[in-house]
Amino acid sequence: MALKPTIYKLKIALSDLDREVYDTLNITIACHPSETLERMMVRVLAYCFNASEQLVICKGLSDTEEPDLWAHTLDGSLRLWIDVGEPAVDRIKKASRVASAVRVYCFNTKSSTWWELGRSKMAELKASIYRFQWKEIQALAALVQRTMDLSITITGNSAYVATELGECELALEVLQEV
Repeated sequence: MALKPTIYKLKIALSDLDREVYDTLNITIACHPSETLERMMVRVLAYCFNASEQLVICKGLSDTEEPDLWAHTLDGSLRLWIDVGEPAVDRIKKASRVASAVRVYCFNTKSSTWWELGRSKMAELKASIYRFQWKEIQALAALVQRTMDLSITITGNSAYVATELGECELALEVLQEV
């Protein structure tokens, strides 16, 4: 019998000061059995950094043909493809052919090695690549509950997260931006 995903319900008071986005987001997100809380929360952060009406949380690990998040235009064109983790260069290349914009949010302890090994090939691609620090993501994951209220304030390349269990600050490092 296959393991089922764990469902999390998040109510997020989002304040993105740079983009002037102020909204309350109600997100129901499934954490795949092979997914860590850290990865799931990076998906949530990526959602907040790119929040728009068209942005959708995809099946992620359950469907390798889809990104973690995407947004389509009203005519059905793929506007934004977002992957979380350290995807293969070929996957980013494929995504940049089908989407107007591609963003990758890496966060693992191995992200520095992944970036150094793929940097020259990724420089040729139309993709923006960002990195969260592993220790900061671990601190955020320690605050996760199955049902929770969060306040996320984004300014510059920083996100300030407050929950009833505590607070943390996460810096977003820009590795490549197009």
